[in-house]
Amino acid sequence: MTTLKKLLLAFTVMGASVAAHATDDNFASLTFGQTSDKVKKSNALDANLNHPNADGVIGKDNTWGVRLGQQNSQGRYYATYDNVSGSHNGIKLRQENLLGSYDLFYPVGGSTKLFGGATAGLTKLTQDSPGYSRDSDIGYAVGGQLGVLQQVSQNTSVELGYRYLRSNASTEMSQSGGSKQGSLDLTSSAQTYLSANYAF
Repeated sequence: MTTLKKLLLAFTVMGASVAAHATDDNFASLTFGQTSDKVKKSNALDANLNHPNADGVIGKDNTWGVRLGQQNSQGRYYATYDNVSGSHNGIKLRQENLLGSYDLFYPVGGSTKLFGGATAGLTKLTQDSPGYSRDSDIGYAVGGQLGVLQQVSQNTSVELGYRYLRSNASTEMSQSGGSKQGSLDLTSSAQTYLSANYAF
């Protein structure tokens, strides 16, 4: 948690610095994309469940999200909540992210900008597989994003982006009323997304 606190403090200082040097506009966004996770299985889980494909549980599954933040001509900072769930080989997982991000803009045309930045926050991983006790855990999330932003009108824009996160959220699988079968550790997630943004 010490590393997470330092990262969140860095985002706060960065955001305050940007706000002090430029006039910011508020903005809100709706996002839709696809997420694929890398999940590490314990040896016990492999043995007890016959080597299930945990990476396929959340693999290109639909992801919905909302964002709220501030932006100016140089960049933006914002908070994001999104969630995704998937099931495969009898394993069902749900991932929820609460993130703080900062992007820098690089204009490439009159109404088009490239962007890139860093993200830090929390990830909640929940295991809710049929026949198993529900279990969840909250871990850190650290990563970055890049993409292209297209201004549509004075107040609206759309973007195509890619985000990569590293995480340490972990969940256990125990049979309902029975013994523990093993654990699943979320190591990373990758998301390609579209966003509609409105400034106000």
